[in-house]
Amino acid sequence: MIFDPDDMTPQGRYFLMIGAIVPRPIALVSTINADGKTNLAPFSFFNGLSSTPPILGVSVGTKRGKIKDTWRNAEETGEFVVNVVTESITDPMVQASADYPPEVSEFGAAGLTPIPSDLVAPPRVKESPVHFECRLEGIVELGDEEVTTGLLLGRIVRIHVDDEIIPDGTHIDPVRLKAVGRMGRHWYSRTRELFEKERPEV
Repeated sequence: MIFDPDDMTPQGRYFLMIGAIVPRPIALVSTINADGKTNLAPFSFFNGLSSTPPILGVSVGTKRGKIKDTWRNAEETGEFVVNVVTESITDPMVQASADYPPEVSEFGAAGLTPIPSDLVAPPRVKESPVHFECRLEGIVELGDEEVTTGLLLGRIVRIHVDDEIIPDGTHIDPVRLKAVGRMGRHWYSRTRELFEKERPEV
C-alpha cells in the first residue's frame, strides 16, 4: 500500500507513524506552573538530539485546539524534567496519561512520588531510575495553518542515575534499566531480548 500524507486525515497519519516508528522511548515529563501546581505526563515523540550541547526534544501536541499543560508550564517557567519509564512504573505512567483537569496533579492520581530536583523547580519522579533536569532552550512550533505541535527543546543541566543500573559508573546497563518502549495503539515493548554488535573498524 502507498499513502500520500496530504490525502490522509491527521488520525490516519498518526496511526501509521506510531505503528512504524517503533519502539519509541517514553519521556515522563514533570512540570510545574506559575502557581506551583505540578503536572506529570508521558510523551513518546521524544529523543536525545545532541550530547554537546546536551539537548533533548519532546513533542507535545494540542488538545481540542489548546496547548497541553506540559507545554504551557514549560513555556511559563522555562523548566521541565524528563523521567525515564521502566517496567516497574508502566502502570502509573499510563494512569498519568489520563485527561485530568489542570487542578489535579498526576503525581497523586498515578501514585508516584515527587522528589526535589537540584537545579530546576519541577520535581523528579522518585520511582524512575533516570532523571534529566532541563531548562527550556526553545519551542519549535509545527503546523501549516495552525500550530498543532510544540517541539520542546531542553538543555540538560543535571542527570540523576540510580547506582544499581550504572555499575561501572559510566555505562548504563540496559538489562538492569528495563526500559519500556512505546509501540502503536495500546502496545508497549520491553527491552529484555538484547543483542550486541560492535562497530567495525575500517
